Amino acid sequence: MPEGHSVHRIARQFEANFVGRVTEVTSPQGRFADGAALISGTRMVRATAVGKQMFLQFENQLWLRVHLGIYGAWDFSGEVLVHPSIQVHGVTAASGQQAASGARRFGQTQMAGVVAPIDGEAEDSVTSIGAPRRARVRMAENDKTGDVGSLWPPPPVGQVRARLLTETVCADLRGPTACEVLTEAELQGVLNRLGPDPANDASQAAAERFIKRAAKKPTPIGLVLMDQAIIAGIGNVYRAEMLFRAALDPHTPANQLPRETLQNLWDDWVHLLETGISVGQMITKDGLTGSAYALALRDRDARHWVYKKEGTACERCGAEIQLEEFGKRKLYWCPGCQH
Repeated sequence: MPEGHSVHRIARQFEANFVGRVTEVTSPQGRFADGAALISGTRMVRATAVGKQMFLQFENQLWLRVHLGIYGAWDFSGEVLVHPSIQVHGVTAASGQQAASGARRFGQTQMAGVVAPIDGEAEDSVTSIGAPRRARVRMAENDKTGDVGSLWPPPPVGQVRARLLTETVCADLRGPTACEVLTEAELQGVLNRLGPDPANDASQAAAERFIKRAAKKPTPIGLVLMDQAIIAGIGNVYRAEMLFRAALDPHTPANQLPRETLQNLWDDWVHLLETGISVGQMITKDGLTGSAYALALRDRDARHWVYKKEGTACERCGAEIQLEEFGKRKLYWCPGCQH
């Protein structure tokens, strides 16, 4: 399931490519036809994310809510612009830059490699590949690349729940857990059920919301961090890595933790989320440079401490990293460091 950084990256791509433009909305699959009709032909005015959910606002004051869940993904095609705040294959795009031809899946894992920092005139720059070319960009858990051919708009591939289309860019949604149109009141009801998201508000007031909610829970902190009503956006990878970085036993009741510990967890989430949104990878080892950083972008094990490393020796203490089922999800942790 895409974690919070992936969904924010997708929202920023909608901001770069759709906000301010009249958008045709259809449902090639047919399951979203009624909802699509409510917003089709109107201008998109805002794109935002809270935790693992994305919200697109239209000028008629209706909102499209999308939760990708485990299997959902967005495919962007056309003259796709890269949002200035995110990197593509290790390159930070300047404002208004066009993506290179081919597909990219922006999200959690498997970046294809690192490109050295570039300026706008470099021959490998996303703006200097030649005449405008059409690209397909897949945004979910991975970044992938591939051509889309000459047809425009491209024919739907597979079961497309919703298609958003402007004159130059197409976005296809497949396999979401939720895809629905909301009124302002309905949107607020959804937002009220979500915890704070530091990508939207990293203030101390937001931190206090998390601390206050977590401090009341007798539930293990390893479950509290995954509770979207307490803090938004953390999934299985970030949960395991944050607890390791904090040297916390995942089984410790949240209400037994010192306030300082909860504050430190919030601060670490602010840091990791910002990195994940920019880079497109959940890099949880700090201070990586040069070849070590390049390897971390390519290889999951090089960027994580414990996630999916069960049965191997902890890089810090040498203890065997453990795997257990915890709240119906897999938990990875080091009993040597986290006690």
